[in-house]
Amino acid sequence: MTSDPPATSDTPACPDRLPAAARGGPLSHAISRVARLHRIAAGKLLRRTGLYPGQEFLMMHLWDADAVRQSELIKSMDLDPSTVTKMLQRLDHAGYVRRSADPRDRRAVLVTATGDSCTLRSEVEGAWTELEEHTLAGLDDTERAELARLLAKVEANLCTEAANCPERPSVHPAGRSGGGQRDQ
Repeated sequence: MTSDPPATSDTPACPDRLPAAARGGPLSHAISRVARLHRIAAGKLLRRTGLYPGQEFLMMHLWDADAVRQSELIKSMDLDPSTVTKMLQRLDHAGYVRRSADPRDRRAVLVTATGDSCTLRSEVEGAWTELEEHTLAGLDDTERAELARLLAKVEANLCTEAANCPERPSVHPAGRSGGGQRDQ
């Protein structure tokens, strides 16, 4: 049995300190790491649904809306139009969305979630519930509420810097999203 040579200070495998360039922003570095790991975990859970990361946000928007103009969807997603178009093509092909001409303006495209997406919605809700519990494991309700409160403040700070800050969903004290959601 061969063991790996011990890590030297020249090539640390698991550094226990901040990279030099991040020392001026240790919390920003931590938030970036957490966001990256959260996205990886979400991607693994969503893989079971057949969605690519990011598609669930598009579907969440459509499930809570009626028909939405594709241009408005692009703006609300704050993504490149070609990225949203590719997402919509895949979701349309899978039968989860329907695109049609807007009867009031034939140049505009309306996008709606289909009835076939209801099963997908349940799967996405399950994946996000599992992600929430995995992410917040070990935190009691008070800690979850405090984390939600602090993250809301951080988000508000960042929104002042963003040109088109999306609307924030309401958050219940225990950190669970609420409001604006419809039961289906």
